[in-house]
Amino acid sequence: MRTARRLPAGWRIAAAGIGLAAVAPLIALVVEAAGGSGGLWAHLARHVLPQAGVNTLLLLAGVGVIVGVVGTGTAWLVTAYAFPGRRVMAWALLLPLAVPTYVVAYVYLDLLHPLGPLHGGLRAVLGIDDPRDLRLPDARSLVGCIVLLGFVLYPYVYLTTRAMFMTQAGGLLDAARSLGTPASSLFHRVALPLARPAIAVGMVLALLEALNDIGASEFLGVQTLTVSVYTTWIARGDLAGAAQIALGMLAVVLALLALERYARRRQRYATARRPQPMQPTRLRGIGAFAAFVATLLPVTIGFLLPFAHLAMSGWQRWRQAGLSPQLLDSLWNTLKVAVLATALTLVAALVVVWALRLARARRHSRVEAISLRSASLGYAIPGTVLALGLLAPMGAFDAGLSALLAPFDVRPQLWLMGSAAALVIAYTLRFLTIAIGNLEAGMERIAPSLDDAARSLGETPAAVLRRVHLPLLRPALAAGALLVFVDVMKELPATLLLRPLGFDTLATWLYADAARGAYEEGAIAALLIVVAGLLPVVLLARAGHRMGRCAA
Repeated sequence: MRTARRLPAGWRIAAAGIGLAAVAPLIALVVEAAGGSGGLWAHLARHVLPQAGVNTLLLLAGVGVIVGVVGTGTAWLVTAYAFPGRRVMAWALLLPLAVPTYVVAYVYLDLLHPLGPLHGGLRAVLGIDDPRDLRLPDARSLVGCIVLLGFVLYPYVYLTTRAMFMTQAGGLLDAARSLGTPASSLFHRVALPLARPAIAVGMVLALLEALNDIGASEFLGVQTLTVSVYTTWIARGDLAGAAQIALGMLAVVLALLALERYARRRQRYATARRPQPMQPTRLRGIGAFAAFVATLLPVTIGFLLPFAHLAMSGWQRWRQAGLSPQLLDSLWNTLKVAVLATALTLVAALVVVWALRLARARRHSRVEAISLRSASLGYAIPGTVLALGLLAPMGAFDAGLSALLAPFDVRPQLWLMGSAAALVIAYTLRFLTIAIGNLEAGMERIAPSLDDAARSLGETPAAVLRRVHLPLLRPALAAGALLVFVDVMKELPATLLLRPLGFDTLATWLYADAARGAYEEGAIAALLIVVAGLLPVVLLARAGHRMGRCAA
């Protein structure tokens, strides 16, 4: 019995190693920042951090207001009211998730250019010949960045808040009506307080994405902490200074996570086995039209206009010059690192989740639980910070391996930093949380009795995983693989810092084209990224549709 209850050491060591690998960049970042001189801290505090910090806080505050209002408002409209087009808008409101923030900034810079299509169309309608006689608001500003990021990231709040409305609000609203609460007060007196934890979760996710952004902020001329980290390291070669700024970003991340925890501190709900769905109120006339326009507007700004412009620009580029060999190379590089990173991420997530299940079955899961939490840190850490923290460990590995191979007349080289391996490792650590979440949810649906039955027949833990769990985990594995694959394709900050010389992905190709103002060149790359991003949105829409049917 003692042998049967003992956790295999291999699974525990592997899970602990993955958790340590996830924490190592943060440890290296602290060490690197501490190695900077005191004068460097004073210089950053005087000349860099005030402006970048203020811009970052204003950006997060503005984006938080927009995603909170738009996400909560649209979730309430499509859940509480019935109007023409409601079923379409319920899933269409997720479409901006397919557009990375740097892509939407890239598109609107072209659309709002004084010689761009929007200005040209308005001048033709108004009969104006001189572009200087018609000026629309400039997108290159902090306000422009806030608006664009807000209308791309609001689906995070929409998703979490609508799920809360669909599964919790029906019975409580009926109870409120029976107690005499007027219909005009139901939203702000019942539904909004009920949804506050869900709103907080969605807002924190959106703000973490806004903090991780580098392309949109740089394109729009906003000096944020993320942009400062990149320019300090790449343009000035100051790794210690970049690490010190990155620690400031980590402080912002911790503040956001603490805010989310505080908002959910009293989250306690008692519900029936089957939640009572909310019965939508039918709108007619001007009310129905206003609801449709209110839900269509964020979809238009966040997806329809960017996608239509990219499609037209990409088609024109295709007809004129086709696909350049460099773009095809970037596409192949993107697919290659995405496949490798997805496979490695799924394997690492499976090891951590399976080790935790084995440990819980034997009632000693402390090490595995710590490993799981450590491995889940990556998604909360901005890609720029994670990449910066990986520079020192990867450099130490390259130096150590070269020293070991020196007696065999192998020339020293950058084994990790000089290859795509650095990107694969960074992607794995960054998106490991997504794979762990999917696999943990899938494994919780598998009854422990199946494990006991397999072990009673003499199967080892590895055989139980291979013969029992993997066939049952195929949907979770497929969903996790798709989400990780698409996120890797879209990742820009970590790619900019860690890619080897001459190695471009679709994201860096687009970034380079936008930096030199060649918007036609990057349209096809941006379109490919957006089309790939539509795949997980379809999955989310189908999941939301099934949730609505189950609630009904």
